[in-house]
Amino acid sequence: MLLPEDDYPLHQSVLPLAHVMNGHPNAYDRFFFNGFDESFYFAVALGLYPNRGVIDGAFSVVIGDRQYSVFASEALAGRPTSVGPIRVEIVEPLRVNRVSIDAPEQGLRAELLYRQLTATIEEPRQTMHDEERLFMDVTRATQLGTWSGWVETPEGRRELRDLTGTKDRSWGVRPLGEPLPGAPSKRAAQLCFFWAPLRLGDEGVHYMTFRDSNGDVLSESVGRLPRAGSGDADHVGGDLELEWQDGTRWAASATLRVAQETFTLTPLLRFHMRGVGYAHPTFAHGRWHGGAVVDGETIVISEVAPDDYFSVHVQQVVHVQGDRRRGIGVLEQLVVGPYQPAGLAGLLDGYGSPA
Repeated sequence: MLLPEDDYPLHQSVLPLAHVMNGHPNAYDRFFFNGFDESFYFAVALGLYPNRGVIDGAFSVVIGDRQYSVFASEALAGRPTSVGPIRVEIVEPLRVNRVSIDAPEQGLRAELLYRQLTATIEEPRQTMHDEERLFMDVTRATQLGTWSGWVETPEGRRELRDLTGTKDRSWGVRPLGEPLPGAPSKRAAQLCFFWAPLRLGDEGVHYMTFRDSNGDVLSESVGRLPRAGSGDADHVGGDLELEWQDGTRWAASATLRVAQETFTLTPLLRFHMRGVGYAHPTFAHGRWHGGAVVDGETIVISEVAPDDYFSVHVQQVVHVQGDRRRGIGVLEQLVVGPYQPAGLAGLLDGYGSPA
């Protein structure tokens, strides 16, 4: 099968571009963006799953104690970057994107322009196995940027100018969609992921890690991100330590060390990643819904149970205080299963809970 994009010199194998990842059913290619300040957060995700024939997307906004979301999914045809009311346009590759949302039934509309602020960091390839089966094999590229435009929610319209944001492009193979046929997984029910892109003026720092149940690093990326056009991302050493909110798997604060600089991260608000499809009970990534579908959801953040499997994955907007600089960023956390550094022994027990 040929796509119009096959006319470009982009081939990585003898196959046309429509055929990806050797046919693995969990192949994906995703855009993720967020934008935030001390009291406001939005995110958009759009993913293509060529070997499942599905495209889906979601847009979600936190204002006060409410998180509003719209979800869309349909059959994939070609390589579009839009689904239902959600559109992502590549204006300048790796530099400028336009995001449009037109979901009046869910009370969500937006016209947004993203511009690159910092250099882009390519995280090291993240590969994990379920014994002989491939569990995950992912490449991710991250940069900080700024947003201009507007967002409408059921609570009104907000004009945006120089709003801090993150662009995350990832692709590869990861668990998604309906379970694959075959014997049950032999992999332990444990996953620990931390991700922190932080803006410091016109520069940034970035941290990512996967850790096992003992807290040992499986994959890690630490980088300094200079202003776009002034050099490449600099991979350096560093570490992240979390203090935990009692009864939860969410951070009360964190300390991030990047090279010779130390930053204290103080959470300001919480966004549940289910709002853009991550582990959502209905609209999880890559699922087939029998045809085109658009739907919405509103959650009250203060009423979310911290041991709810579908809501444990979060991003927190954080104030960043360094030795010499301060700024703002996000701290993403997904901790499922045992995690000895926090004294977590079960699947979803919270910090300080009885063993």
